[in-house]
Amino acid sequence: MGLVLYQRDNCHLCDLALEVLAQARCPEFDSVFIDDDAILESRYGIRVPVLHQAGSGRELDWPFDAVKVRSFLSAPVPG
Repeated sequence: MGLVLYQRDNCHLCDLALEVLAQARCPEFDSVFIDDDAILESRYGIRVPVLHQAGSGRELDWPFDAVKVRSFLSAPVPG
C-alpha cells in the first residue's frame, strides 16, 4: 500500500498534516508538491493536503487527525 501526501510549498495546513501523520505513526509515504504541475493543481488545488492511497485510489482530505488517519489506513481496500 503506497501512500502519497499531496501538498504545496509554504502551506501551513500541509505542515500540520505532517505532524498528524507522525502522531498517527503513518507508514512511509511520498510527498508530492502540486505547485508546478497543472494537472495536480487542478485536481488538488483547493483540497491540499490530501493523503492518497495508491492502488485503491482512496483519499483522505484535510482536515484529519491521528484517529482519522489510523482508521483510513486500517480500512479494507475496496475491490
